[in-house]
Amino acid sequence: MRFAQNWLAEWVDHGWDRSTLVHRLTMAGLEVEAVEELGAGLDQVLVGVIETCDQHPNADRLSVCTVDAGEGATRHIVCGATNMGPGDKVAVAVPGAELPNGMTIKKSKLRGETSEGMLCSAAELGMAEAAEGILILPGDAPVGTPLTDYLSFPDTVVELDLTPNRGDCLSIAGIAREVAALADQPLMGPPLAPVHPAGQA
Repeated sequence: MRFAQNWLAEWVDHGWDRSTLVHRLTMAGLEVEAVEELGAGLDQVLVGVIETCDQHPNADRLSVCTVDAGEGATRHIVCGATNMGPGDKVAVAVPGAELPNGMTIKKSKLRGETSEGMLCSAAELGMAEAAEGILILPGDAPVGTPLTDYLSFPDTVVELDLTPNRGDCLSIAGIAREVAALADQPLMGPPLAPVHPAGQA
């Protein structure tokens, strides 16, 4: 079972730091198998919107995009992905950004065209093991917002190695119930609107 600390915080306000949470879960019989950090190094990655996306004049497999990242001027970015187009909201790493995979973004020239940043895939952001194209964000993502703020990063993913008798902890509700009992805090849960019954005559 994998869960994110920010997700758990929607259900119970336990007040523990990461190491205390891991220790208390392990002592309760929910063995923590792995802990993974998400969002580290993304403070210079912004939400941007692609304004234009044209074929690179000197390369068949590259595009030249103009991107508004809320900085007051558009950026020209050379990209090798093909899954994006004008109007798409994307993650834009600006020069100086250090991505989780160790890459440092610099202003450069690719086949004669200046590239002032990078359009990032989920893999390059440390959010997936592999990706076939750049990460397309929802249409309501606010341009210029740091990706860390928009995605509520940094966050920690905890992976539990559950024994067969702990099927009650195979959901975030079950984990939160356990943590609420351990921390002696009320179980809140996210706000859920009531669903009115409907039937056919």
